[in-house]
Amino acid sequence: MKQIKVTDMTLEMGASTLSFKEKIEIARQLDNLNVDVIDMPEIVNVTTDSLLIRTICAFAKNSTISVSTGRTVEGVAVAAAAVSGAKSARLKVNLPVSPVQMEYTCHKKPAKMLELAKQLFTAATEKSSNVEFFAADATRAEPDFLKEIVTLAIDSGIKTITLCDDEDVMLPDEFAAFISDVKERIPALNEDNFGILCRNRNSMATASAIMAIKVGVDEIKCCAARDDLPKLSVLANIINNSGDRIGVASNLNYNELYRILKQIEWICGTKMNGDAENIVADFTDSDQPMLASDDTLETVSADVKKLGYDLSEEDYVKVYDEFKRLAERKKVGSKELDAIVASTALQVSPTYKLVNFVINTGNIVSASAQITLEKGGEEISAISMGDGPVDASFKAIEQIIGCHFELDDFQIQSVTEGREAVGSAIVRLRHNGKLFSGNGISTDIIGSSIKAYINAVNKIVHEEC
Repeated sequence: MKQIKVTDMTLEMGASTLSFKEKIEIARQLDNLNVDVIDMPEIVNVTTDSLLIRTICAFAKNSTISVSTGRTVEGVAVAAAAVSGAKSARLKVNLPVSPVQMEYTCHKKPAKMLELAKQLFTAATEKSSNVEFFAADATRAEPDFLKEIVTLAIDSGIKTITLCDDEDVMLPDEFAAFISDVKERIPALNEDNFGILCRNRNSMATASAIMAIKVGVDEIKCCAARDDLPKLSVLANIINNSGDRIGVASNLNYNELYRILKQIEWICGTKMNGDAENIVADFTDSDQPMLASDDTLETVSADVKKLGYDLSEEDYVKVYDEFKRLAERKKVGSKELDAIVASTALQVSPTYKLVNFVINTGNIVSASAQITLEKGGEEISAISMGDGPVDASFKAIEQIIGCHFELDDFQIQSVTEGREAVGSAIVRLRHNGKLFSGNGISTDIIGSSIKAYINAVNKIVHEEC
């Protein structure tokens, strides 16, 4: 029985709309599902994106974590560094191979594209023994050029070749014939992991994927919570129910399949249309506030309440004053409003102050954090381990406080750019049914996260006292 690798692209395709905490939880659920590969997008912000990937790598036990390298040698190095702590890691070199996409997205003719491909293939295989060549728009490529660039990838030591029907130009039987023809033209491809991606513009992506499986592909790209690609739920059901007939099986955890898919669907804000096979993600911000400078105190206060806060009249005024200053420059959405609440409302004298912290992490040890806080002139320290440096830090703080807090949300972002970029973190803790928000700013993103957590904790302690 042939084992089909299942790769989920939920985080790569819809990550921009999700918070840091939501991305972590989706990755955790996919790992629990035994998805073979979790695809992550190209690293844009080195500080925050790398922290996300390192955190996911720290707890992933079952899934390979794959990161897109971008189209520069520097991007390859950044991706390799971010994923270095994973139990199983992969680098993904994504290049267009059709004439129209090569010129439109890369402004390169075939000869120059081959030069770029060789540079990236060499850089990636020097950093990792597990590299994927993601041949975008392969179904519209010139056959001779496709053969040349795929052969170059294989000769460079790349282990996985993925051919993509990005524009959904082929019917399922046509796509199967295309795959068979490529295998015949490139015999070396049969010795490597052979993957495919099919878009779902004509609602036939799953059928195309199954036809590709029947003619010998090894890996299928899908999504747990979007309908752009074959749906993970549908693909899993077909393999489970009909795998014996087509001679394939998967490593998916079927006992947890529907529970996990429902959890991911809930995180992504999707709607379930009666069963788990109809998961369609809605990544819009239609229910999020978008405020302008002419909005009143009452309007702003109402949107603050929608975020889960119950503030005093004095704090609502503070929030509104800060909102007015920001709204003169730009429209204010939910994230900006959350940051305003964190920085202006419920500001209290700190019961706990951060003295220092020491973080240890790596690819062969679990992340650990030693935190020292000051309370009433006395320094208190604790050491804890966790799923990544941020989780370990939060657990160490809880040890010092002697209380567990429910983490409702956690967001990080860069305030400035460059090597000395300032990072801002927002933490929302739920305690006794109320939300407490804290913020922290530091040139170290872990430091800003710790400061934000302590800020929120101080508000909780102040209210209880």
